[in-house]
Amino acid sequence: MTSGYGSEVELRRGLVRFGRGLSRLGFMPGTSGNLSVRLDEERILATPTGRSKALLRSDEMVVVDPEGRQLAGSLRVTSEIGMHLAIYRMRPDAIAVIHSHPPIATGFACSGRPLDEPLCSEAVMTLGVVPLAPYATTGTDDLAASLEPLIPEHSAILLANHGAVTFGGDLLDAYLKMETVEHFAHICLVAHQLGSRRPLEGRAVDQLREARERYLANVH
Repeated sequence: MTSGYGSEVELRRGLVRFGRGLSRLGFMPGTSGNLSVRLDEERILATPTGRSKALLRSDEMVVVDPEGRQLAGSLRVTSEIGMHLAIYRMRPDAIAVIHSHPPIATGFACSGRPLDEPLCSEAVMTLGVVPLAPYATTGTDDLAASLEPLIPEHSAILLANHGAVTFGGDLLDAYLKMETVEHFAHICLVAHQLGSRRPLEGRAVDQLREARERYLANVH
C-alpha cells in the first residue's frame, strides 16, 4: 500500500533500518526505545513492545490510529505510543518520531540539565535549544502531557531521568536529530570537564538562529 508519506513496505523497512542503526550506536539497549512513522492521516506505523531493535523484522510492526487503537499487527504496540501520538497531534509537519536512550544525553537528563548552552554552532543551527521535560512515568499519559508544552517549538527534547525524543519530516530526519543530540551532549560534557567552556554570545547566536530559520523555511 502506498500513501502520501511513502509505501508501507518501504516505511516498515525504514523502521527496521533505523532501529538497527540506533541499536548499534548504543541508543536502544535491550528492548528499550521505539520508533514510528505516519502511513497517512489516519494510521501510524510503530514498533512493538518488548522487542530488540537490533533483531526486529518488518512484519512485526504495528499499525494504530491517532487515538492509539491497534488496527493491525499480531504484537502489542509500544507502551510509549502516547508520546508519539501527542507529537503527531500537535505537529502536523512531524512524519516520524524516535525515542531512545543515548547515554550522554540521558546523563544530562538524569542530572536535570537541558542542552541549552550555545556551545557549538552546528548544534544551534540544526537543533536549537534541546529543553528538558519534567519527569513522568514511562508508559503513562503523564509522559505525553509532560512533553506537550515543549512540542510546538522544539523537535528534540530530553526526558528527565529517561532519555530523549526527536521528530522530523521523515525517519532519516528524526534519526539525524537524535544522533546530533548525543553528539552535542558529548561536546557539552567535554567542555564542562575542561572547565573553560566559552558559549557563543550576542550577534553570533542571532546569526545562527537567523540561518536556522532560513534553512527551515527552505526545507518546508
